[in-house]
Amino acid sequence: MSLNNTPKGERLHIGIFGRRNAGKSSIINAITNQDIAIVSDVLGTTTDPVYKAMELLPIGPVMIVDTPGIDDEGDLGEQRVKASYRVLNKCDIALVVVDGCEKSKEDLTLIDTIKAKSIPFVVAYNKCDEGGNKEGGICVSAKNRINIDLLKEEIVKAAAIEKPDKKIVGDLINAGDTVLLVVPIDSAAPKGRLILPQQQTIRDILDSDCIAVVVKEDKVKETVEKYNPNLVVCDSQIFGKVKGDVPESVPLTSFSILFARYKGDLDANLEGIEKLDSLNDGDIVLISEGCTHHRQCGDIGTVKMPMWIKKHTGKAVTFEFTQGGEFPEDLTRYALVVHCGGCMLNEKEMHYRIASSRDCGVPVVNYGMAIAHMNGILERSLKPLK
Repeated sequence: MSLNNTPKGERLHIGIFGRRNAGKSSIINAITNQDIAIVSDVLGTTTDPVYKAMELLPIGPVMIVDTPGIDDEGDLGEQRVKASYRVLNKCDIALVVVDGCEKSKEDLTLIDTIKAKSIPFVVAYNKCDEGGNKEGGICVSAKNRINIDLLKEEIVKAAAIEKPDKKIVGDLINAGDTVLLVVPIDSAAPKGRLILPQQQTIRDILDSDCIAVVVKEDKVKETVEKYNPNLVVCDSQIFGKVKGDVPESVPLTSFSILFARYKGDLDANLEGIEKLDSLNDGDIVLISEGCTHHRQCGDIGTVKMPMWIKKHTGKAVTFEFTQGGEFPEDLTRYALVVHCGGCMLNEKEMHYRIASSRDCGVPVVNYGMAIAHMNGILERSLKPLK
């Protein structure tokens, strides 16, 4: 990822939903003034959700998601419909494209689901060249570009619903403060660059008029003595080493814990900590990551976390793993969900995953909080966040 690009997880996600051949792809091309979606008269041209990162003025960086038709048929069609509905779990705004002037039963079911999820939405009656509004929607023609500007205005209004201006670390520090970032460079580190949470944290520090000092784990003690930082942020995996090199008087936390606060729910993660201490033989733990990085020797998700949890609990626990957009709908078979910081997921999806876990009665805990707890410094690592 270029440092100039807005990360996927920080973009406003706009999902486009509707029946097959309602004109979803045509609407996307019309509102973006680009041919970014394939248009065809053949039913079911879009067979999987298609993500397109772009700028949509005046909103700014967005992620447009074109979805399969919600009226698809057959066994494969049923899977496509489910895939479309799953996109709702990460959407900040839903655009419902209705074919013609009347909503179908599929459209009505979709809108009811969107309302139940409290997602702001706009209804576009496509192939309906008459002007004005109709039943809470806008009559448009993607083909003839009728009322497309009006449709964009409604999308902008939906995007303008106030959200708190959240910071990764900026609200925890004061202008002029020095923040020491401890970044291990090992076989799992991407060659020639920093990982996304490290990049974003550095940018947030600079935006807060503070000083970022970055070192590897073997330089922590001498750097703390030299710069007397106001806060130390490390990779959770090296909590065990760094905690002894940073005096108790210096606030210490991790990138993963910062992201648990930034995109997740700290209280929910504390419930997961309690479950971590009470796992039993035969329990199944789901370890889930939002990215799709290549697994390597010593991978944190598939190797280190299982090893640490088994050592901490002393129990014969079984582990299962998911990556990227994969997240089970039914979590009832799991005793605990251990989730990464979610830097590649948007806040909407991260909250959905936490809520899904809690709805199934399954506690969830963030990587960083779990590792801090297993190293005996959870309270210390959370103190800077209070």
